Amino acid sequence: MLIRDLRAKAGIPRARLADRADMDVSHLARIESGEGNPTLFVLIQLATALDVKPEVFITGLTAADLPENLKPYSEADFRRELRRRQGA
Repeated sequence: MLIRDLRAKAGIPRARLADRADMDVSHLARIESGEGNPTLFVLIQLATALDVKPEVFITGLTAADLPENLKPYSEADFRRELRRRQGA
């Protein structure tokens, strides 16, 4: 479920949710618009502020839900990056 939807359902203004989650309102706005990339810590902060379990944000998501400009990080990607770093 989208953070914006949960916030609207709870009737919490964006500024109040940002305050409850101890984050800048502009950061929350970027996350709600899909431009921000929240860390697990931020998702936990938001879940706590919205009084929901953190898994509500990720249950049912798959690689197909990633933005088109992102792709899952595969084992081959990991090994390629490891070789690149070892060569540097």
